[in-house]
Amino acid sequence: MGDSPSTEQSTPARVAPSSRPVSEALLNDKWDHAISSLLIRSSLGLSFGVVFSVLLFKRRAWPAWVGLGFGAGRAWEEADAAFKKGATRTGTNGMRLVRS
Repeated sequence: MGDSPSTEQSTPARVAPSSRPVSEALLNDKWDHAISSLLIRSSLGLSFGVVFSVLLFKRRAWPAWVGLGFGAGRAWEEADAAFKKGATRTGTNGMRLVRS
């Protein structure tokens, strides 16, 4: 009864393909990149600020906050450029194409 191994093989359940449009997937990728860039650049800026605070500024708090702000601002600008890049067309030489 329970001693013999079962000869039935379980078939994996079929997963329905994602019905999300391509544009939504691209937007999700851009948001993922923007958030991860924000976290990485902010933490790098904060760590550089802490190092400079300890080494040069007698353990004041403002260099850490300035570093955090610079990192977050750089990530914001990069994300802004990534989101705006899809709205404009560029030619092969990097110039923006304008419809007439």
